[in-house]
Amino acid sequence: MKTKLFIEQHFHGCYGIDFNTATVDEVLELSQRILKEGIGFIFPTLVTDTIDNLKRQIKVIKMASEKQSSDMAKICGVHLEGVFLNPEKAGIHNSELFLKPSIDNIKLIEDDFIRIVTLAPELADKDIFTYLKNRDIKIQAGHCLATDLSNCDGTTHTFNAMGCVSHKVSGTATSALLNDNVFSEVIPDGVHVCDDALRLLFKAKQMNKIILVSDCLPCTHSNIKEFNFAGSKIYFDGIKATSADGTLAGSTMLLPDIVKVLAKKDLFNRQHISNSYDYHQIQPNGEIEWDEDFNIVRVSY
Repeated sequence: MKTKLFIEQHFHGCYGIDFNTATVDEVLELSQRILKEGIGFIFPTLVTDTIDNLKRQIKVIKMASEKQSSDMAKICGVHLEGVFLNPEKAGIHNSELFLKPSIDNIKLIEDDFIRIVTLAPELADKDIFTYLKNRDIKIQAGHCLATDLSNCDGTTHTFNAMGCVSHKVSGTATSALLNDNVFSEVIPDGVHVCDDALRLLFKAKQMNKIILVSDCLPCTHSNIKEFNFAGSKIYFDGIKATSADGTLAGSTMLLPDIVKVLAKKDLFNRQHISNSYDYHQIQPNGEIEWDEDFNIVRVSY
C-alpha cells in the first residue's frame, strides 16, 4: 500500500528535541530525521511559555526554515498552541502565563510565520477572529469550553482538554462532531482517546474533516524518561507521559506509529492523511510504501 507523506500540524518535538527550547541546528536535525519517518511537512508547535521565549523560538524555527535542504521535512510555519487558553482546561499548560485572546495580546507575539493559533473562543474578543483570518492564520478551538465554533477553522486534539460530549449540556467536542465546516484534530494513539470515542468521531464526523495528529513530546523516539515540559516535570513510563500529579501530556508516538495502532483496530483510512493537504492547501510531494503489517518499507521524496 502507498500513501502520501504525512503533514504533522501538531507536535512539540521528538528525538529529545523540544521546539520551546531548540536551537536552529536542532530544528534542522529534527526536520531531516523526521522526513525519513514519512513525515514530509511540519508545523512545529509551541506550548505555553513566556512572551519573550515564544518570540525567540518562533524566530529560531523561522530561521531554520530558511536554511532547509531538500532532504528535510518542509517547515510550513508555527502552530501556537499556548497562552490564549481557558484555565479550566489548561491540561499540562502553565495557566499562570495565559493571556486573554485579544488583538493587543496577539500583537505581543505576532509573526508572519505563525500559521495556526489554538485559542479558547469563549474568552476571545470578537474582533480577533477577523484579525487572524485576514493574516491567513488558521484558528482552532482548544483547551476550551466553547460551543460556538462558527469562527473557527478547526478543533485542537478533539475530546482532550475541551468541553466533553454529554447528554445534558452541549460541549466543544459535541459541537466539533456536528459542525461540518470545521476540521477536527484527533490523537488516536490508544492513550488520549478511548476506542469508542474514536469510533464515534469517525462515524459522526465527516470523513474529509478529520485530521490525525500526534501531539508528540520531545521524549518520542528517544531514551528520555524524565524531562521538563511546559513548566512541569514529565515522566514517561513507556506508554504514556504524565506530570507528577498524573496529568496527561502529549503523546509519545509519531504519526506512522499511530497508523499502526489504528490499523490493528481496522480504523485506519488513507483519507485522513489527504485531509491535512486539503486543510493547508499543500501540494503532495513524495509517498510512503507500507507492507501488510503497516511497517514502512520505503519513503520517497
